[in-house]
Amino acid sequence: MTGTPAFHFWLSHPGAQAPGSGWQPLSDALYWESPTRAPDRRQLLAAAPDWADDLQRVARAVFAADRCTSREQTFDRWTRHIRLSVPVTAPDAWTRALPHLIALLATVTGDRWEVEFRPYDADARPRSRPLPFAPDEYAREVALFSGGLDSLGWAAQRATVRSPHALLLVMFEERNFESVQDTVYEAVLRRSERDLRRLEQSQTIRRPRDATFTLERSTRSRGLLYAATAVHAAAAERVPVVHIPENGQLALNPPHSAARWGACSTRSVHPWTLHHLNRVIELITDRPEQGVRVVNPFAALTEGEVCEAARDAGMPREILEATLSCGTSPMRQLGRSRLPRLPHCGLCFPCLVRRSGLLHAYGEDRTPYAADPWGPSLDADLAQHWRALTRWLDTQCTVLDLVADVPLPPEARTPDLLDVVERGREELRALVAQAPAVRRSA
Repeated sequence: MTGTPAFHFWLSHPGAQAPGSGWQPLSDALYWESPTRAPDRRQLLAAAPDWADDLQRVARAVFAADRCTSREQTFDRWTRHIRLSVPVTAPDAWTRALPHLIALLATVTGDRWEVEFRPYDADARPRSRPLPFAPDEYAREVALFSGGLDSLGWAAQRATVRSPHALLLVMFEERNFESVQDTVYEAVLRRSERDLRRLEQSQTIRRPRDATFTLERSTRSRGLLYAATAVHAAAAERVPVVHIPENGQLALNPPHSAARWGACSTRSVHPWTLHHLNRVIELITDRPEQGVRVVNPFAALTEGEVCEAARDAGMPREILEATLSCGTSPMRQLGRSRLPRLPHCGLCFPCLVRRSGLLHAYGEDRTPYAADPWGPSLDADLAQHWRALTRWLDTQCTVLDLVADVPLPPEARTPDLLDVVERGREELRALVAQAPAVRRSA
């Protein structure tokens, strides 16, 4: 890592000067979003406290720096050294929270981060007009909603709870998949017993025309962007908890081979990640009674159990099959994928977990996939996840496997974590056992 140069970024604002020569500026202009959906134009019923504005600003700067730093330029084509300067209203509080922020970023991106904080010029801050909403009109629940199986399962459950208060779903638009997200959201809306509100944000970074860099394809820091946006909304409307639903087996995502260690496996809802995020929030909150805690309500459930929860909440099977779960969708890799242009590749680990979950809940999965991992003519590189999975299922999974590359926080209950992983492995074994029959009937 000593041979990896540092990439320097600073988040600018009116009147600010760069920390030094060689620092690349970042701004909200990098985000592909309409002015009505910019951070200071959100459809919230109250203004957020300063600490929540800071968290959102830091998360957006991190995501922009992540996307503007190509891993191809590093010695191992993965690990980067990124320096970032961000203006915040309480630099001292953020400096106290810095060790937890660095641990969080290292976990989710696998990079070496250096973050410094400078005072934010209050006079440069956009002045929001007083909003004519009373606290009784605020949302009482806030959750992330991606249009995937897990977020659908949670939204379906909470939407059917009769309440005079709204459920606020925070969404991030994904280009080429807007219709999928809309279809799933409309299905929840049709069956909702309460007011349902949707907050849509952008996660698309565009490369400036005069830029000399290429955008990084991986987006490991987007989990922080999602969480920070939801926390910001919750803090504004005085909601003490944000729900980020992800089934326990994918949240832990234990490595199946040496090639999947560390940030090569997505860890945005891992218990270690949420632990450090919550510690950051605790340390930067100026008024503890206005703090927000981030939790995963599906941490103890497998994908199959989440599918059952969505089914039992009244979601039609075709809506579950219309959700988007793929980690390497051919529609995201135009010109780079050899597979048919479908939303789901059918081969990545999220697709395999999805297949096992729908199989568990319905006895079959009718989702159209670009390929089947057990196909005899499939290239070896395309079948790598299937081979790693089948080998992993033939071995015992222990506590040491859970902490092989990412620690667990002190509050973690390891017997419960092992239990959900093993139940998930049983669902995956059922998928593997079915594969020969599928191949014979193909």
